[in-house]
Amino acid sequence: MTTALITGATAGIGAAFARRLAADGKNLVLVARDEKRLSEQATELHDRHGVEVEVLRADLAEDEGIEAVEARLADRKHPVDLLVNNAGFGHKGRYLEVPMADELRMLKVHCEAVLRLTSAASAGMRERRRGGVINVASVAAFVPRGTYGASKAWVVQFTQGAARDLAGSGVRLMALCPGFVRTEFHQRAGMGTDNVPGWLWLDADRLVDAALKDLARGRSLSVPDPRYKALTGLMKLAPRRAVSRASATTGRKYGPN
Repeated sequence: MTTALITGATAGIGAAFARRLAADGKNLVLVARDEKRLSEQATELHDRHGVEVEVLRADLAEDEGIEAVEARLADRKHPVDLLVNNAGFGHKGRYLEVPMADELRMLKVHCEAVLRLTSAASAGMRERRRGGVINVASVAAFVPRGTYGASKAWVVQFTQGAARDLAGSGVRLMALCPGFVRTEFHQRAGMGTDNVPGWLWLDADRLVDAALKDLARGRSLSVPDPRYKALTGLMKLAPRRAVSRASATTGRKYGPN
């Protein structure tokens, strides 16, 4: 059996990855801040699928939390074959409306933690000449939209650059860029979603299925839905100023800062 470690595992996309990978027979290491939810999830997945499930309570906005996950990824006796860097959050508000401490916390989770955990996992995977890393970004990475979009753009650029550097090593790295997904994300950020058109919403389980297929194909970037593939293609072709103006308008209506 192989082992997958998932951050932000108790809800949304992370929980969907946990369900799918457990169903595929993979042992799991689940990482999140809520120990009670972690324990309940671990019990359910073990009882349903018969896989071994470790829980690791860690806050990736703190050095201590990142270090704990780094240590688990560096454990050569119990190797992790797939890392899913999914932990993340959004802010409600425009630039300068969000406290600086919250902005820095976002960069810690979205950028520093992703860098450090990807590096900790990839080192062992390269030695074993097998393994994969999925870094969850967002289609917001392709538009100029505050700290959230900027941090996700960093995830995409870092992941694709690292994937090129590790080409031929047996280690696959992929940035996953979903759009609106029915999860707790917006509720936790205090964002209303009633005005988001129904056609923009994605299902988390289908998203995970598409992402794993793209990883198996060796892709370093996954935009796992035809609707969002079309939208990102249009954004690349449109004039930068027009994209920026549209992003500012729609971002205030629908998305995080």
